[in-house]
Amino acid sequence: MNVVLLRVGIDKGSGGILGPLFSDGRFEFIPIDEERWPESRTYGNTPARTGGCLIDYFPPARRAAMKDVRLHFDPEFGTFTYGDPTQPKRGLHRLQPGDILVLYAGLQGWNCDVPPALYIVGFFEVEHAGFYPLLVEGLGKREIHRLFRNNPHVRYGDPKHHDLLVLVKGGGKSRLLRKAVRISALQRDIDRGGHPVFVLDRGMKKHFGSFTSLNAIQRSIPRWVPGEYVERAALFVRSLK
Repeated sequence: MNVVLLRVGIDKGSGGILGPLFSDGRFEFIPIDEERWPESRTYGNTPARTGGCLIDYFPPARRAAMKDVRLHFDPEFGTFTYGDPTQPKRGLHRLQPGDILVLYAGLQGWNCDVPPALYIVGFFEVEHAGFYPLLVEGLGKREIHRLFRNNPHVRYGDPKHHDLLVLVKGGGKSRLLRKAVRISALQRDIDRGGHPVFVLDRGMKKHFGSFTSLNAIQRSIPRWVPGEYVERAALFVRSLK
């Protein structure tokens, strides 16, 4: 069994903001923007879980510019799918049924004085995972397009570019959490380049172990939980609501 952590959602480098975190622990998951494909949903017309629309969580000065920007719903939590054709995510093709993909995102206080941090926002209990061509070979193109019908890479992407597309499908026990769970330390650490970065909180090491000496979790690359921590990590993640 494997447990893998992956950063997702809007951030300061892709969208310019972090998602809102409310005083009771609830949050909004805000996707990154979409420039390539004809998605009809935008920050201005997509409802937020807590009322209003996603555009309401952008600074007032940016709302006019962002209102009609299209959304890249990936991961999407309607049918629990994730896709990515880039090199850093290719290792996800090794996920097997029953593995857990833990999804975390940058959030900061909206109606409360909570500094920016990284929070677990949901997880997939893996049902299918692999490169698109191999999934099609195993299950058939029609079935893959049914399972991943809500994923933008399958829905809109050019089939010519599908050879390196990794897809992950979560099963019925997957979920978008109701309340976020902080995974990063309250203070950032300094990386080799002298930059402040989010690192795994010490209290989370008992669940997930260590990935590196610094334990930086700033970037959106998969982080595989060490084998000796997998069972306790899975038990912890499955307990989250």
